Amino acid sequence: MEDKKKGFSLRQKKSRPVAPKQISGPIQTIPHASQGSTRPNLNGKIETSTANTSDLVKRRYSTRFTNLPDFSNADAPPVPSIPALPAQFAQSDSRPSTARQNQRIQLDANALKDPNLQIENYFANMLSDASDQELRDYQASLRKLKNRTSTDLQQNVYQNRTQFIKISKEAEKLKMEMRTLRGLMSELTTSLNQASVNAGVPEPRAALDDGARSRARKQANRSSVANLEAMWNTQLHALWKNVEGSQKFLPAIPGRHVVLEQSTWLELDAATWKAKRYAHIFLLNDHLMVASKRKRRIDPNAIANGDAGQNTSSRTVADKCWPLQDIDIVDLASAGSSGISDRSGMSNAISIKYGHESFTYRSDKSSTTEKTNLLQAFRRTSDELRKVLQAELEDNVNKSKEAIDYLTPRDPALSNKTDLLRSLSGAKERPDILIDVDGKHQNLRWVEGQIDELDSEVALQNFEDAVRHVEKLRKLAKGLKGNKLAQDLITTKVDERARKLADVLTLRLTATHAQLTATQANIAYLVRLNFTPLARTTYLTARTTLIHTRARSIMFGGDLPQHISQLSYVYFALIRNTVKTYQQCFPPVMMSSCVQWAKERLDDFNALLGRQLGSVKVGCVDWNNCLGKAVENAGMVGEVGLDFANLVGLGLMKERKDRELVKRQQESSNSGSSIIDLVK
Repeated sequence: MEDKKKGFSLRQKKSRPVAPKQISGPIQTIPHASQGSTRPNLNGKIETSTANTSDLVKRRYSTRFTNLPDFSNADAPPVPSIPALPAQFAQSDSRPSTARQNQRIQLDANALKDPNLQIENYFANMLSDASDQELRDYQASLRKLKNRTSTDLQQNVYQNRTQFIKISKEAEKLKMEMRTLRGLMSELTTSLNQASVNAGVPEPRAALDDGARSRARKQANRSSVANLEAMWNTQLHALWKNVEGSQKFLPAIPGRHVVLEQSTWLELDAATWKAKRYAHIFLLNDHLMVASKRKRRIDPNAIANGDAGQNTSSRTVADKCWPLQDIDIVDLASAGSSGISDRSGMSNAISIKYGHESFTYRSDKSSTTEKTNLLQAFRRTSDELRKVLQAELEDNVNKSKEAIDYLTPRDPALSNKTDLLRSLSGAKERPDILIDVDGKHQNLRWVEGQIDELDSEVALQNFEDAVRHVEKLRKLAKGLKGNKLAQDLITTKVDERARKLADVLTLRLTATHAQLTATQANIAYLVRLNFTPLARTTYLTARTTLIHTRARSIMFGGDLPQHISQLSYVYFALIRNTVKTYQQCFPPVMMSSCVQWAKERLDDFNALLGRQLGSVKVGCVDWNNCLGKAVENAGMVGEVGLDFANLVGLGLMKERKDRELVKRQQESSNSGSSIIDLVK
């Protein structure tokens, strides 16, 4: 009854300890039908606890509820919606979505261009849940973007450099034009001022206002340069007409004009200070001419006709003429010479010194006004001429420096050309370099443009165009027979670019020496650049390095004949291929270098063979097998016309015998010394 009141329970009751029973035989278990279904266990016994438990579970879950609540009440309020979670507490789903698994991670180039981009944070957020394949694809996209950016940068640098060179040339041209314009404006201002002074235009008074002063200045400078040149030409023609022989001393050149003319001078004897003849002094802007007055010859026919008065008049003949920059006029009154100032009239005397010669003249008037005017005009004109010549000299120097020294700063090879730099630094010896190119005269600016194009072709690795450019400039420099300076300068420039191009080709030849087509092209370029020895040495050195690398990569597996066979095959196969390629790249007259190289590699193999067979007995099976394999592989070089079969292992037996003889002598000497020690 107590069990029925308590009801059923799924909890297991604590089992009381039961004393063990002695087992004297097998125990038989009788199943009860009231305990439900049974099943045998692994040991073959039948368990009834599982069936009882399932029966209790069925009874518990089969309970029925009769008093259900009424859910049809319409007055109940609606179910409130779930509020949104704040953003600061939201957690991103780290699991990759199904839609993104089928798409590649897009590369945002604009985001990468941001200078304030945090690289680590950006890629951590983007690639935190990416798979391996997505990482590889993204890395490939980054590489493509990098290559495209590098190509764009290279093109932009080339375009900017081309534009910079073009703008520099335009700036230099504009600079020369501005310099010319400045010189012309200076000449125009000087000429107009001189014309206004000669015309006697009065200066505007201070009482005038600014407008009146400006109008007066414009009126004074209204004469044009053409009218001034016409006036100067008229004066010069009048001088030629009035003074015989003056056209021989003073030919017509632009800007030449008469500054001062005085006819009241006497030429004195330098020894006796006596007057010799009347002199007429003409001071020009660049020369000083002295003319003497002479009587005309009397024509008898003119005397009979009654025209003797005209024929007996004097004529003016040009006697002496000197450049202003080569003479000096000394006032004898202020020179302080003894006895000169005491004589009558010598206070108006002057002395014209030209080199080692000296000429003395005295004014015929008692007043010193003529002498003072001449000295002042001479000093003023000499200063103006000196300034003009100095400006022209500076312009010529600047032009020469711009035409020649423009090429020098970017070439370090010119720093070693001391003679060339010394000739370039001499301003007086700088020639006007003009180069005849296809019937047109070009200056060094054109050469610099060609060198710029050559630099661009070398940078872009357009080897065919670069080599053709070098050949063209070398031919051009060789044709400049009359201008040694330009020839040396252009040759130095071109050789420097050719050396840089040869360095690039040498690197390519070292990297692609195993490819026949690339090797032929690179060696052909080097031969055209006159770097044939460099091409030969580079190719053979690269092949030697390859042979040593391949030989060192062969591992010894314990079989000595097989190891020697592998070494000999590597050596002689590479020698055969090298000689075959060499024959296709170089002329037959240069085969001696290749044969010598092959003999050196054979010596290296013999030395290696001697080290490998150093511990092998002479004449044994391994010895014969090793030499046989080496001789068999050496027959490969016979395909290119070389016979090394008799040279393999040459000297190996002799060296072996020499080592054994030395070892035997050392042993005998050691034994003899030990016997002597025992005797002692």
